[in-house]
Amino acid sequence: MLTTKRHEIILALLKKRKTASIHELSEHTGASISTIRRDLEKLEQEEKLKRVHGGASQITNNRYEPELEEKQGLNEPAKAEIGKAAAELIEEGDCLFIDAGTTTQQILPHLEDKNVVVVTNAYHFVTTLLGLGVEVYLTGGRAKAKTGALIGVQAEETLQSFRFDKSFIGMNGIHAKHGYTTPDPEEARVKRLAMDLSKRAFVLMDDSKFQQVSFSKVGDIRDAEIITNREEDSILSEIQKTTRVKVVKI
Repeated sequence: MLTTKRHEIILALLKKRKTASIHELSEHTGASISTIRRDLEKLEQEEKLKRVHGGASQITNNRYEPELEEKQGLNEPAKAEIGKAAAELIEEGDCLFIDAGTTTQQILPHLEDKNVVVVTNAYHFVTTLLGLGVEVYLTGGRAKAKTGALIGVQAEETLQSFRFDKSFIGMNGIHAKHGYTTPDPEEARVKRLAMDLSKRAFVLMDDSKFQQVSFSKVGDIRDAEIITNREEDSILSEIQKTTRVKVVKI
């Protein structure tokens, strides 16, 4: 089968089903697993799909934002390892900002009885943090049910009174050209401000976020270090030219 025909089949299947595994794409095209892997890398470079662990998914429009409940069950093993790797960077006495998000949430279990101070805009993190014996400050702001975040002018004003050793930020998209993005302009400003107020800023994202571009820009790639499960490839190599990337193994 010609390469162009395989690509048409792959994109048509993703348009219909949103996601597909490498094995499913191999069955539909009659191509080998190694050929499908090369096809997916090529199509991702052309920004026609995004690769995820074990397969690929359709690129969503830049205003799309999944519900918190929808995100909770996605890529859990990857998020758990990313959260663990982030927690290993935390030192005794650190003042931290932990952003709302299902990946950043995976840091929390590793903070039990640690001598740290946490500021967060995730209202649903507070009970967990207090139960772990962590000193916690909650920003003000408008509560956004979709992401569990506090956003807006009051959230930004609260953050201005703090300075952080490290911030851990969730993100909807990362792209070598377009940087870090998220759908909501208000939420983007909170993320950006937390990054600016930190000695070191870390963006936590699983491999599904690569080559995604959302409506509101948070910052350029160089503005934060990255913790991800993304496997080494040309896209990751391009990003590594600009910032530090810690890759966890699943």
